[in-house]
Amino acid sequence: MSGPDRPSRADDHRKAPRRRGEVLEQAILRAAAEELAEVGYAGFGIDRVATRAGTNKTTIYRRWPSRAALAVAAFRDAALTDDVPDTGDLRTDALAVLRGAADRMASRQGELLHVLATEMHSQPDLLREVRDQLFDTSVTRWLTILGRAIARGQARPEALSPRIATVAVDLLRNEYLVRGVTTIPDSAITEIIDTIYLPLVRPHIGQGGE
Repeated sequence: MSGPDRPSRADDHRKAPRRRGEVLEQAILRAAAEELAEVGYAGFGIDRVATRAGTNKTTIYRRWPSRAALAVAAFRDAALTDDVPDTGDLRTDALAVLRGAADRMASRQGELLHVLATEMHSQPDLLREVRDQLFDTSVTRWLTILGRAIARGQARPEALSPRIATVAVDLLRNEYLVRGVTTIPDSAITEIIDTIYLPLVRPHIGQGGE
């Protein structure tokens, strides 16, 4: 068979080199992130992701049972690619991390997060997975910068807990999800860090540090 209906050798994933494991998963997640960036969650579909990734729907469904699960995984993977800053100053690092979070919330990724949070109330298991994945990503980043600050004497050891470490990004997320703010001004980011986060984590007077 020939003609326009027949996929070309270049487009046919069956002719492409076989990929497995993490290599294949990363290709799918990249394709999902690109689709989300182009069409948003409303136009997001497994068929389009499979075509872009050069694989098939069965392979994707084997790893992610729904388009929502794949979207969440793509969101989390994109968030994990951000480097954790290490400038030697807690305030500078915290501002950089929070500004990065604000940028993501103002992007298509943020739109996706808002839609998922709304749509998944009817899927409690998946909603719980979303919260756990995003929480784990955020905790790791904030515990890293806080741990480094403690080693430098810029924060108190007692502050090294997930609830305290992530208070800044929790407040930022509240602005976005609860108040419906789409673009968070830098003045709000600075206020969160300077008036809430730093006073909470820095050594108390008499403990040394700043």
